[in-house]
Amino acid sequence: MTAAAEALTQSSFWFWSLFVAFLRVGTAILVLPGLGERSIPVRIKLVLAVALSLPIAPTIWSDLPEIPGSFVEMAPLILTETVNGLAIGLFLRLLILGLQIAGSIAAQSTSLSQIAGNTGADPMPAIGNLLTVGGLALLFATGYQVKIVLFLANSYLILPFGTFPDPSSIATLGVARTAKAFATAFTLAAPFIILSVLYNLALGVINRAMPQLMVAFVGAPAITLGSLVMMFVLAPTLLAVWLRGFDAFLFAPLGP
Repeated sequence: MTAAAEALTQSSFWFWSLFVAFLRVGTAILVLPGLGERSIPVRIKLVLAVALSLPIAPTIWSDLPEIPGSFVEMAPLILTETVNGLAIGLFLRLLILGLQIAGSIAAQSTSLSQIAGNTGADPMPAIGNLLTVGGLALLFATGYQVKIVLFLANSYLILPFGTFPDPSSIATLGVARTAKAFATAFTLAAPFIILSVLYNLALGVINRAMPQLMVAFVGAPAITLGSLVMMFVLAPTLLAVWLRGFDAFLFAPLGP
């Protein structure tokens, strides 16, 4: 009887730790880059959330709160862990937003904003779609699944159990991360912006020298070809720069 009671207590502790980890991980999965995409079915996300909760659960045993006796006592923990998981996922989502904004800037600058622009779940220009898919592929190719487990496990050091994130800190960090996303986007799209400036400057000079020539018909194929060639040449470098920034944020969780 004693052995059965110990087994029941141990199994209850295991399931409780898994449930507590799932509260944060399951919410974060909804918006995490690569794992929370709209194209992934909800059942697959549920399986991924459970799979990621399994290695995280043992890391929180030492700080695990006692099993509450009622749902009323459990409600604050459910609410705080859900909010913490959502905040963590959204901060990582901002890093993907930088790629999407960079693609939009580059596409608008080089007249490629309407080529295959609706191929993804989120409508975006072709360059943004290519950069986003390439960035996600690069993440998983470099061990993203392991990095995200470490990131979620370290998040308990910043956002402990049953503690709401400080609103002022979250607001400050949110503004800083959003500004960082736009700065990264502009940095990645800078070569395309420079190409666009030179293109329009050259068209202006040619049009001034030869008013009879319809420079748009001559220049449009040139800017399209030039932007595609530049995309082919620079995409590996742009994605490598973005990946370094992504890893820097993962290894310093919830830092500005």
